[in-house]
Amino acid sequence: MNSTRFYKGFTKETTKTITTMIDRKKLEAKLAYLEALYAGAGTPGEREAAGSAQQRIRQRLLAMAVSDPPVEYKFTFNNLWSRRLFVALLRRYDLKPYRYYRQRYTTVMVKVTRSFVDQTLWPEFIELEKDLISQLDEAAEELIADTIFQDRSDIAEIPGLPDLSSAS
Repeated sequence: MNSTRFYKGFTKETTKTITTMIDRKKLEAKLAYLEALYAGAGTPGEREAAGSAQQRIRQRLLAMAVSDPPVEYKFTFNNLWSRRLFVALLRRYDLKPYRYYRQRYTTVMVKVTRSFVDQTLWPEFIELEKDLISQLDEAAEELIADTIFQDRSDIAEIPGLPDLSSAS
């Protein structure tokens, strides 16, 4: 397949962006494979070969950043667990999270390419956050049932609206 092929209805620039995204995905997949290979390498020669391949791919990814320059993103989280998870993901990808003076503690700023956020970072965060929240909910429910009271049922729902005139 010719990588410069134009798709119906797409401009030349859009086709170039799609081709770049596909190339970037391939590079990221190779990098993940090489990281796994490096972690499991038995001999120093295998580790060195995997390490040099990783370095070449990282350099190519940096070169791709020229066509898709990093922009400043602002992420706001409603709980500290999600914030901690997101910051850990950023650091795993060698990104530098920060916040400006007087921003809320739950705000995370980062300079990153738009394609990386859309294709890798945010989808991975959403999946991991679902698992994290599920695990934390389960642990909290068990802890409360074991230490406070075992009834795990929801509260009763009373039909109708409350009479607000007699509330004072």
